[in-house]
Amino acid sequence: MAKESVKARQRKREAMVAKFAEKRAALKAAGDYMALDQLPKNASPVRLKNRCQLTGRPKGYMRHFGLCRNMFRDLALAGKIPGVTKASW
Repeated sequence: MAKESVKARQRKREAMVAKFAEKRAALKAAGDYMALDQLPKNASPVRLKNRCQLTGRPKGYMRHFGLCRNMFRDLALAGKIPGVTKASW
């Protein structure tokens, strides 16, 4: 499980990306790269990292569910993810 500070930092980046998204798009469309450079570094969506919503784990992330493989397996086996069943043949 990731430290709370790492998860908080990620949430802060997500908020900043959302806050500056419209402004960044306008500046990019205008080609004003000097003004883009003046924006905060964390306003860039490239700096975001996909992390598990429950644990904050950065590896083994499943984009469709927003979970890491460990939490996905636990929740799927417990029947808490609708439509997901264990394969059996």
